[in-house]
Amino acid sequence: MLRNLVVATALSVTFCPATLHAQGLTAGTIVIGQSAATSGPALELGTEMRAGALAYFNAVNARGGVNGRRIELRTLDDGYEPDRAAANTRRFVERDEVFALFGYVGTPTTIAAMPVFTRAGVPLVGPFTGAEAFRKPFNRMIFNVRASYYAETDKLVDLLATLKLDRIAVFYQNDSYGKAGLEGVERATAARGMKIAATATVERNTTDVKDAVAALAKVDPQAVVMISAYKSCAAFIKAMKAAGKHPQFLNVSFVGSRALAGELGPEGRGVGISQVVPFPWNVGTPVVRDYQRALASETGKESYSFTSLEGYIAAKVLVEGLRRAGRDLTRERLVAALETLVDYDAGGFLVNYSPTDHGGSRYVELTAIGRDGAFVR
Repeated sequence: MLRNLVVATALSVTFCPATLHAQGLTAGTIVIGQSAATSGPALELGTEMRAGALAYFNAVNARGGVNGRRIELRTLDDGYEPDRAAANTRRFVERDEVFALFGYVGTPTTIAAMPVFTRAGVPLVGPFTGAEAFRKPFNRMIFNVRASYYAETDKLVDLLATLKLDRIAVFYQNDSYGKAGLEGVERATAARGMKIAATATVERNTTDVKDAVAALAKVDPQAVVMISAYKSCAAFIKAMKAAGKHPQFLNVSFVGSRALAGELGPEGRGVGISQVVPFPWNVGTPVVRDYQRALASETGKESYSFTSLEGYIAAKVLVEGLRRAGRDLTRERLVAALETLVDYDAGGFLVNYSPTDHGGSRYVELTAIGRDGAFVR
């Protein structure tokens, strides 16, 4: 496949230098690149995002592909480490010559990759991050599908204000992801005349939460908003409870809801999580019904999750852009086609783009871990 891809690309350059945009294309294939954690403490985020995307891509391929071309998703493991994500992206752009990028997982990893794909003019669709860095300043190569962390943290703080819980602490990952979430909480509390009582951090890909627990336990918070991945959040919640502190724990969607519930077991009941996609078990939502059918067909399991549903929806958005771009496909035509998605209904989930705004969605709802690790709305 790679040899055929290189030959096809070389021929296109030889006979028509203007078609350099055709990198990652053959007569029958569109090659898409994804850098995500498929190993390490955040592996479930990458594997689930990929699983949902493959369920949609393979369903499309089974029907003949997009304008006669099948989609080939190539995923490289970055372990949720920025330097590996940047290296993967250079490989995609310079060696593998993918047509577009898709479903990168994480703020620090995607930030590290951003200069590489932006300079090369390779679009990225559906990054699994809600950071403002991918919204402002505007980057024409980035198409967000999910709502921002600002939207998620505003929803969480609004809940706390409604419940009159004003002694709020923030536990966050000490990197660009955690700081993006912290800024969202700061904005949301300031808008409501509230103050953050204390903050504490954890390092990425670690579960060393001893100092964070000691710092936040001192203020005896009524609620803790958490901006980290599932293993560190689970470790923090367990340690806080062991220290005799039982605040309302709230997480943003990136935590990895199903993985968090699995890590916490019985101690997860009542932990809140904001979500940026519809409830994966609500078959009354058309995209959820289609997702369940496709995932079960792809994996043979009914192992549904918010993360794999997000991968499915993001894949659907990319395919719609490819379809609208037509058979004479270039990266510029894909970008222009995606910018025509105005009130695009992915099946009960609206996506909006324009030539000056690639925000995608503002959908946020609140869920909690219920009995036996099930989720409730």
